[in-house]
Amino acid sequence: MATGTVHMPAGTTRVIHSGNNPRASYLFPLILITCLFFLWGMANNLNDILIQQFKKAFELSDFQSGLVQSAFYLGYFVLALPASLVMKRYSYKTGIVIGLVLYALGAFLFVPAADQNSYPFFLFALFVIASGLAFLETAANPYVAVLGTPETASFRLNLVQAFNPIGCVTGIVLGQQFIFSGVEHTAESLAKLSPEALKAYYVSESAAVKMPYLIIGIVVAVFGIIFLLTRFPIVKDEESETKPNRTTGSILRNKHFSGAVVTQFFYVGAQVCIWSFLIRYIQHNLPGTSEKTAANYLIISLVLFTAGRFLGTALLKRISDHTLLVTYAAATIVLVGMAILFPGTVGLWALVLTSFFMSIMYPTIFSLGISGLGERAKLGSSILVMAIIGGAVLTALMGKLSDQVGITNALLIPLVGFVVVSWYGLKGYKL
Repeated sequence: MATGTVHMPAGTTRVIHSGNNPRASYLFPLILITCLFFLWGMANNLNDILIQQFKKAFELSDFQSGLVQSAFYLGYFVLALPASLVMKRYSYKTGIVIGLVLYALGAFLFVPAADQNSYPFFLFALFVIASGLAFLETAANPYVAVLGTPETASFRLNLVQAFNPIGCVTGIVLGQQFIFSGVEHTAESLAKLSPEALKAYYVSESAAVKMPYLIIGIVVAVFGIIFLLTRFPIVKDEESETKPNRTTGSILRNKHFSGAVVTQFFYVGAQVCIWSFLIRYIQHNLPGTSEKTAANYLIISLVLFTAGRFLGTALLKRISDHTLLVTYAAATIVLVGMAILFPGTVGLWALVLTSFFMSIMYPTIFSLGISGLGERAKLGSSILVMAIIGGAVLTALMGKLSDQVGITNALLIPLVGFVVVSWYGLKGYKL
């Protein structure tokens, strides 16, 4: 694997297409699927804004506000395997359309949730959105991997995933400009408000999410219609036609795959922890920083993440994927350690720079994990998507630890996550 690509067994899958130019038949579907990476990136990172917004609108602790991510990633966990079964029975396209329908529905549910000023209702809406994203990610990642030659699967997956952080940046900018009001009361100023004024303040902060999510729901619904009307190349599992016995047994017996599942759990948890509590870290260690100003650092983080993804994609042409993974993981360990030891300006920029090195981790772990699985790639993909539950577990754990020992010391949680990623790049990836 000198070029850092995924090597799948020849003859395990093929793409059945119409016409004389297979590359032309791949192009438009690949463009549409690339748009999906943008759309779910936007949804994921709007959560980082929602954590701060709901903390303010509902007077939540760090643990309670972290439940935004718990509800969100629980949707991935619950729906990833059913998504795999649907696509095994029907097609990748069917899974994508179902995912877009659920995504749009969850976004529309933000309107009644805001009208009722109900935090549990918002959590349910986020669960529905994530349920849709579970279908999209379970379908899109392996579909991109087979839309072309197996030798360039890792490169292709990193390339389309490079558009994911562009969606992430868009989500943060939308939240900063259209959800954050800029009105931030201290506990003392809140105590001076009349009951009527206090209620009006909380209701207005809760209602701020309605219009952005309504627009998102409409855009996603339009994409659902486009996907429904577009003809996609059909991926056919050849191995099931000729060698059905080769796929029996537990997929988790593949140590490189089971290691990828564990690593993805800790990586996603670490990433979500850092982005979810970056604003909280800034306002705690640099008092007086407004939420809108703090959000600028989150935007910078995601720009660096995007740059790291494009650079990492280029490097994968020259460096093996597992070598690049362990190198980037080592850098994140050092940077998070700096954020713990030097809280303040140094720690802030260390956390921001961490995003650059997180950039290639998810797709690289994913492609290393499904390498060699053949027709079991769909099942393997769904299990790897289920591992995203790490974002729910570790974020809640970090929030709880933050309430007890402070947000700075709570960074030990993502630090452990990056240690696991480093182990996988060194040893766990081996077939």
